[in-house]
Amino acid sequence: MNNILVTGGNGQLGSELKEIVPNYQDYNFLFTDVKALDITNHTTVAAFIMSNNITVIINCAAYTAVDKAESEPELSDAINHLAVANFAQIAKDNNIKLVHISTDYVFDGANHKPYVEKDTPNPKSVYGKTKLAGERAMQTINPENSIIIRTSWVYSSYGNNFVKTMLRLGKERDELNVVADQIGTPTYAGDLAQAILTLLPQINNETVQLFHYSNEGVCSWYDFAKAIFEIKGLPIKVNPIETSQYPTPAKRPFYSVLNKTNIKENFQMEIPYWKTSLDKCKIIISDKNEN
Repeated sequence: MNNILVTGGNGQLGSELKEIVPNYQDYNFLFTDVKALDITNHTTVAAFIMSNNITVIINCAAYTAVDKAESEPELSDAINHLAVANFAQIAKDNNIKLVHISTDYVFDGANHKPYVEKDTPNPKSVYGKTKLAGERAMQTINPENSIIIRTSWVYSSYGNNFVKTMLRLGKERDELNVVADQIGTPTYAGDLAQAILTLLPQINNETVQLFHYSNEGVCSWYDFAKAIFEIKGLPIKVNPIETSQYPTPAKRPFYSVLNKTNIKENFQMEIPYWKTSLDKCKIIISDKNEN
């Protein structure tokens, strides 16, 4: 029996994994959150992994408050970098598979074509810098049978995300201003969760491998907002604005579309179009899930 530790078990991705794990009878999943397992406490983490005979770690935990990270760089680094290094060392020492989730924010957004895994990162925010530091620590320690998956613009019915924010604001206002000059791809966490469990038994590599995963297609935050309200049938007027009109503490990449060719070819994976997944998820953005 494979005992799989999923950190960040109450976050968007961890919660979506919980939804589909009943379909995987060969695995025993242990979902943890910060209350059950503080991943910044490296000694406690090692003891937990050993005592539970963990054979696979899926690290969904992250400090994802992008703007708040600018004022909490040490905590962001502890979670996004140092904890990842600890997982990597434990994985290497004990022959444990490790799947780590990273972000499109490792790029500066200066590209004009989808980023491939070999493109040079150049993060502009504390969040992006600490996530990149986690990637590099994992690659340096280099546990076998381990992968990094960069993703983007994640949403689900769980946690805080753009979809839920738009629906909340749509209840309060008739008109919204949304940034239209930042381009990327929404990713439904349920699709990413399914992708992880699909590729898990196929992982067989001597050095850490890096993959990109998001839904297919390209849009701006403005386009994303428009699609959300159209699916819900809400007559909200959405006005496109420039990033300069909506200043934030952390800089966002203007263009962070990810090229998914590598993961699709390596794992024979089909990836849904972003609007298809958003439409498929009408239930998750129903009234009972908007709070």
